Amino acid sequence: MVPKPTNNSAMGSRWIFKVKHAENGRIKKYKVTFVARGYSQVEGIDYEETFSPVVRYSSIISILALATKMGWKIH
Repeated sequence: MVPKPTNNSAMGSRWIFKVKHAENGRIKKYKVTFVARGYSQVEGIDYEETFSPVVRYSSIISILALATKMGWKIH
């Protein structure tokens, strides 16, 4: 735990509970997700810019295959 900066507001969060059912109607599993309420943020006050690096598994495989073919080092 860290103290909240005085110039920013705290973002709320909540738990989402779901029950997954099998084809026959029986309960298959319980799922729970903890989500942040990002809709309460204001651009320029709570954040400046956003960046979310996303990569596809097929892209990684392609780059590794290309590196193997060309003899490149991966690090």
